[in-house]
Amino acid sequence: MAQEVVLAVDIGGTKISAGLVDAQGQVYRHAEVATPIPGSLLNDALRGLLTSVVDTTAPRAVGLACAGPVDPPRGTVSPVNIPAWRDFPLIDLVRDIVPGAPVDLVGDAIAAALGEHWLGAGQGIASMLGIVVSTGVGGGLVLNGVAYAGPSGNAGHIGHVVVDPAGPQCTCGATGCVEAYASGPSMVRWAREQGWTGPDARALAADAARGEAVAVAAFDRGARALARGIVGTATLCDVDRVVIGGGVAAAGPVLFEPLRKHLADSTTLDFVRRVTVKPSTLGRHGGLLGAARTALLAPVVDTASRP
Repeated sequence: MAQEVVLAVDIGGTKISAGLVDAQGQVYRHAEVATPIPGSLLNDALRGLLTSVVDTTAPRAVGLACAGPVDPPRGTVSPVNIPAWRDFPLIDLVRDIVPGAPVDLVGDAIAAALGEHWLGAGQGIASMLGIVVSTGVGGGLVLNGVAYAGPSGNAGHIGHVVVDPAGPQCTCGATGCVEAYASGPSMVRWAREQGWTGPDARALAADAARGEAVAVAAFDRGARALARGIVGTATLCDVDRVVIGGGVAAAGPVLFEPLRKHLADSTTLDFVRRVTVKPSTLGRHGGLLGAARTALLAPVVDTASRP
């Protein structure tokens, strides 16, 4: 590997992914592990993964994407879907694993949006909203060609936009959030309350594709909430495109068909109607490539002089 690379890391509630990435977006030594449910195993899982990917390579920098909320100035994370990490000093841990390389922390959904804008379904688009629909629902904004994380690093967090104040309680503590309707676990939970007996969101999607009534209704219910969140975000931020990825989005038409219907039914303003909705083209690599892009765009830091 003659060219200079950065280490990209993408941490979510379902998986932890890492790889070495060059300036053209080529990924080397990609590896991933399931996110351990016992919190005590998280640190060791991350250490083992990064050590194996880096091996003898000295990456120029580390781009670190993590489920949010994140606090980049403090280097800490408190992912809603990883209860074991609350105000967890993630940057310190990664610096310990990969000493000497500057580390840039970004929310995983912002990273996914940046990855799609760089090499995926958002190429050539001035302003876009990227959404990850998986264990949770995350979002990230690219405005005028630049990722916009906001002062706290959490802008675009569409999953915790309230779309029904009388709705179900969300894991964040609020009621009626997009995530409480549209995440995989939320759709499965509702379907089971209606008598569905399948094991997980993948099985729910398969049943919806076969036309099973409860599974179809679960996806329709989630898509309606997602559409409301998209309309609100597009009205506020005037984006050109919405790119949707994540494990639940991989269900394809069973999500996108009702989503487009609900968007058409709930959009009244012309500038919002022009928004196009596309599935991710980068798949599981979206957040990883966005994390890499964050590191590649960061100013070069003289780590020898860093306290």
